Amino acid sequence: MTSIKVQAPGTVANLVCGFDVLGLCLEAPYDTMEVRLLNERKVIVQSADGYPLPTDPLQNTAGAPLVEMIKELDESIGFEVLIHKAIKPGSGIGSSAASAAGAVVAANHLLNLRFSKEDLVRFALFGEKVASGVKHADNIAPCIYGGITLIRSIYPLDIISIPAPELYVTVVHPQIEVKTSDARQILRKEVLLKDAIKQWGNIAGLVAGFMKSDYDLIGRSLEDVIIEPLRSILIPGFAEVKSKSIEAGALGGGISGSGPSIFMLSKDKDTAEAVSNIMQETYQRIGLEHHTYVTRVNGQGVTVVV
Repeated sequence: MTSIKVQAPGTVANLVCGFDVLGLCLEAPYDTMEVRLLNERKVIVQSADGYPLPTDPLQNTAGAPLVEMIKELDESIGFEVLIHKAIKPGSGIGSSAASAAGAVVAANHLLNLRFSKEDLVRFALFGEKVASGVKHADNIAPCIYGGITLIRSIYPLDIISIPAPELYVTVVHPQIEVKTSDARQILRKEVLLKDAIKQWGNIAGLVAGFMKSDYDLIGRSLEDVIIEPLRSILIPGFAEVKSKSIEAGALGGGISGSGPSIFMLSKDKDTAEAVSNIMQETYQRIGLEHHTYVTRVNGQGVTVVV
């Protein structure tokens, strides 16, 4: 193959209590990316739909990972990337991760799967550094591995796939932008020990709930006492959406990544649809434009379009 097309899905990072260590992959929305082999060591990135993307590969979330990949190749090989952007940057559902992960997964197929998934995460982290200044894998890992992932460590990289029961995910994206870099700046540098202990318990409970298919435990563990109280003030309607969604039967949820998107997990599609209605009613009343998605956990991650 000299060219390939892939779908790079959105992701939900943090999963409420798991800041920078937990993430899940969504079936929708997703970017579509076309990657073509070049016979010289360079990277070209283009937008297929007019969305303004940096053309300097080192300043582009899809380009920077490919530059790092090329450094580990002996051949005179490069890549041209054409991106159809459906996941809006600043949405909180892994726009930069989709570009980074989609680029390296597609390139790896063109290289006959020369690199492991862990290698691909390592390359893709350079895209996240471009976007936020920090190498965090809680969007990258689920986008490449699929499903739900635990990032036990970045240095050294240690990623664990977490089995989980069937879950529906409802996402609302209010049409405001919250930059990851800005959302990180408002966080406290130190936390109280009692809050840290409660957070550790929730993270462990959430992972155990996924692995045991214990919906009640999942719901009890979807609590964040450190990050959400600070970041939620940046998102209009957050408290109302969360409380009413839980009243309607959702297991729980919170801020997707750094926001402004909000996600809620549900056991069945009917509940997920009811949550979507609550989200729409809330933002219609506020007068804020928004997009909603009712989707499921995507077990595949980035996929090749046949």
